[in-house]
Amino acid sequence: MLANIRVVLVQTYHPGNIGASARAMKTMGLTDLVLVNPRQFPDPEASRLAAGAEDIVEGARVVDSLEAAVTDCVQVVGASARLRNQPLPHYDEPEAMARDLVGQAEHDPVALVFGRERFGLTNDEIRCCSHQVSIPANPDYGILNLSQAVQVLAYEVFKAWRQRPESGYLPQRPTQERQPSREELAHFHDHLARVMQASGFITQPHARTEQHLQALFARAQPNRKELSLLRGLLASLEP
Repeated sequence: MLANIRVVLVQTYHPGNIGASARAMKTMGLTDLVLVNPRQFPDPEASRLAAGAEDIVEGARVVDSLEAAVTDCVQVVGASARLRNQPLPHYDEPEAMARDLVGQAEHDPVALVFGRERFGLTNDEIRCCSHQVSIPANPDYGILNLSQAVQVLAYEVFKAWRQRPESGYLPQRPTQERQPSREELAHFHDHLARVMQASGFITQPHARTEQHLQALFARAQPNRKELSLLRGLLASLEP
């Protein structure tokens, strides 16, 4: 689905902004970049600022018109800070735009279009779009760099995608932060019981001390790293 979501940059002036936009795309799982008449491309500055997303830059397609960039798309959303005199559907919230765009991308290509650094998209270019979207910002200073705008909308698209049940998205966590298995917890409680008995802490054969401690650790929910630290502490107390 994300492969069907295209980012189109129109007449980008600074090649570094192409690289920074590619980086913003890759962090959000987007890979399809199309450049419309960039002033200078390819360029080492684009690759340098991609910072790990050089594959997106190298795979970018260059075309000579916005029409050529979006001709196969079923939905084309133009990002614009200024409202134009065009009777196009307008998204006031990027979140709503992203949900619709991801829904369309399930079966067909769609596009997010970004204009020039200084003055954005022209009226003629807006007419090539099916929708407009604006990024809510401080009304006294609502200026975003091109790659920042790409990052914001790419994030909203990625969020809309990963919230779909069929995405199968699972946030990555360090192994140490994962919860221990039941077997690992059982080994810990056995270890704790041995230390308590060897130290003389448990003196009554029918005391419920072990059960209370098991309930305590069940509420605390130590992760694997924390459980390993506790095991190390117990080992240091053993003769």
